[in-house]
Amino acid sequence: MALELRPNCEFCDRDLPIDALDARICTYECTFCADCVDNILLNVCPNCGGGFVSRPIRPANEWRPGVSRVHQPPSTQRRKVSYDAENIRAHSLRLRDIPPEQR
Repeated sequence: MALELRPNCEFCDRDLPIDALDARICTYECTFCADCVDNILLNVCPNCGGGFVSRPIRPANEWRPGVSRVHQPPSTQRRKVSYDAENIRAHSLRLRDIPPEQR
């Protein structure tokens, strides 16, 4: 199963196209822009508490049969976090000093 590749930052709603270099994901594919991850979320996913990594870029070319953006297009469903900014801030501050691999 391919990554969902969500189209927006779930915090600020900024567009994150399929080839965005500043898209970040957690293990559950929650998607945020690098600016929000670094400056607001403090590398703490507001949904699961995990850390973030750069979202991979799905190949535009079909280098292998049936494997490309054409065959596994990105999601068009925009998402938004369900927590308010104050709750997210408290959550991030509580977990930011614990390395993601120990959360």
